[in-house]
Amino acid sequence: MFSTDQQSQIDAARAGWTQTRRTVVPAAEEALYTPLPVLQTGFVRLIDYMGGDEAIVQGARVSYGKGTRSTSDDRGLIRYLMRNRHTSPFELAVAKFHVRAPIFVTRQWFRHRTASINEYSARYSVLEKEFYFPRPEDIARQSSSNKQGRGDILPMEAAEHVLDLLREDATRCYDHYLEMLNQDEDGNVVDPDRPVVARELARMTLPVNVMTQFYWQINLWNLLHFLRLRADAHAQYEIRAYADAILTLVERWAPQTYEAFRDYMQEAALLSGPALRALRAILAGDGTVDLQAAGLSKREATELIALLPEIGSRAR
Repeated sequence: MFSTDQQSQIDAARAGWTQTRRTVVPAAEEALYTPLPVLQTGFVRLIDYMGGDEAIVQGARVSYGKGTRSTSDDRGLIRYLMRNRHTSPFELAVAKFHVRAPIFVTRQWFRHRTASINEYSARYSVLEKEFYFPRPEDIARQSSSNKQGRGDILPMEAAEHVLDLLREDATRCYDHYLEMLNQDEDGNVVDPDRPVVARELARMTLPVNVMTQFYWQINLWNLLHFLRLRADAHAQYEIRAYADAILTLVERWAPQTYEAFRDYMQEAALLSGPALRALRAILAGDGTVDLQAAGLSKREATELIALLPEIGSRAR
């Protein structure tokens, strides 16, 4: 995953200590710089952070005044803030991550625009010969009900054929990339009879499963929004793997916020007005309730029954 020099730099960073007057989180300090492997050759690592649960509580109490000091403990206040979507105190905590991921994952990732990003430049540097290839058990047919999702897993023989195509294409494209660059690792021309093509042009031949790297700095509230969407079962498996890794770091960094996020966002459900009224009718025992007649779309009705299968016999 890392060269010897890179690993030495990580070890040196983890071994060093700097005196500070700012609040630190011991569990986050222990996790600093350590890469969490994702997708074989990818990783996520926490590079820096500011604040945590304590900063959130401190910021909230400045806003709310003295009353909360005697009426609410830290955990209760954080849960109140999360439950009522009082977002600004969570924005006072910030984290910076170093991520190595396939380009097709970063295209989804960078749609979350409420962060500061700096990515490895393929105009300036040469991309490494590192690609992401899915496991055979992760290769599936196109979903028949979801245009952006996967369906049934392919038989092993068919999955291996897909992998062979991906590996063959990646190898050929990278060979063409090096041919256009026409330089060795030290920048010397390999073949004087061929042109040295600009890196910004040569990179066009590379497929989107080539690995890239970036630094990503984001406040905690926007990070939780990212995780709510990307650590969800409906998200693409590859980006979900990164979101799951980041979740473990959030749990170490801000454990009370993580608990509230899990209870009020990740494992919670939002019901529309029509869905809530239909559910009340079902609980009141008003016979079988026609969900679409109650104002739910066909898809929303299906999702409500999937969320609460115990109402299935009393709803249609």
